[in-house]
Amino acid sequence: MKIAVPKEIVPGEHRVALTPDAVAALVKSGLEVLIEKGAGEGAFHSDPTYETSGARIAPDATTLYGQADVVLKVQKPALSEIDQLREGTVLVSFLAALTSPELVQHLAARQVTSFGMEGIPRISRAQKMDALSSQANIAGYKAVLIAAESLPKFFPMLMTAAGTVFAAKVVVFGAGVAGLQAIATARRLGAQVWGYDVRAAVKEQVESLGAKFLEFDLGIADAEDKGGYAKVLSPEASRRQQELLAEKTKDFDVVITTALVPGRPAPRLVTKETVAGMRPGSVIVDLAGEAGGNCELTEPDAVVVRHGVTIHGPTNLPALMPVHASQLYARNVTELLRAFVKDGAVALDFDDEVLKGACVTHAGEIVNDAVKAAVAARKTA
Repeated sequence: MKIAVPKEIVPGEHRVALTPDAVAALVKSGLEVLIEKGAGEGAFHSDPTYETSGARIAPDATTLYGQADVVLKVQKPALSEIDQLREGTVLVSFLAALTSPELVQHLAARQVTSFGMEGIPRISRAQKMDALSSQANIAGYKAVLIAAESLPKFFPMLMTAAGTVFAAKVVVFGAGVAGLQAIATARRLGAQVWGYDVRAAVKEQVESLGAKFLEFDLGIADAEDKGGYAKVLSPEASRRQQELLAEKTKDFDVVITTALVPGRPAPRLVTKETVAGMRPGSVIVDLAGEAGGNCELTEPDAVVVRHGVTIHGPTNLPALMPVHASQLYARNVTELLRAFVKDGAVALDFDDEVLKGACVTHAGEIVNDAVKAAVAARKTA
């Protein structure tokens, strides 16, 4: 069976789905691995290194897709890439399936069995496959470095002959994987750090990292869904949250926002009025830019200055750290492969909750209930 890894075609994407060490492990297990020429260059893995690990180098994407039984990607495929897949091919990739109806329908029409890495369920057995978490860790780390570089102040407290320089004040909105890593990184750099999340259950995690937790009474009993994500707030609770955060945000030098709700626009936490009330020289790094932004003034993949506040809207921070991002992602997809490749062949067992949760299309149909509902809603909108 042939496992194929194409070169990513999205501008600025430097990650690769398999690293040479992951290739070596798959080849050792009896699988054949094809790597498109130059696929690993962005992550500093050369074609000769892949060949040494046991892979064959395909000269172009057309040749690669024409031979592939299983295709491993990082970014969701373009429609032109899907058209090159053979019927029955298995595709493993981030798909953004809840917000990509045309792509999902095209995969089904091409009889592709697709697995979205964002759909890996949050259960203990699937932790090694959890690519959302592995990449979010990197994003949270990198967000703090961007903030530290932009802030016209030191992060740590310094005792100097000219007097004391007090530590920067950092607040992180959203205490998921990215948010917790941002908190930990800001603490390592010596800042005073606060965390906020609508889910009161994460208070202990925030405080365990040495940060303080902002608590507000939004009048809701349970803000967490079964998957561990924050629920969508009512308009009233959302307005109350904005008002309370606005009062606190003006006290901070750095605001890092990480709040996302799968398949929905990012919750609006920082209004333009809130930005206007912040101190000039302050910095916002908004990790929700691709989903509309937690900050009203965020522009995706741009840096803007409003009211003296620098606002960053990066949409793909893991691609800026492609060596470790690729290494971790390769481990994630390799673990998923082991769940459905048995004795050198694809063996799909949809009684397995991991495969059932991650599978989006199979045998010409959209099989994921949440994705099916999202596609139907788009059709009737």
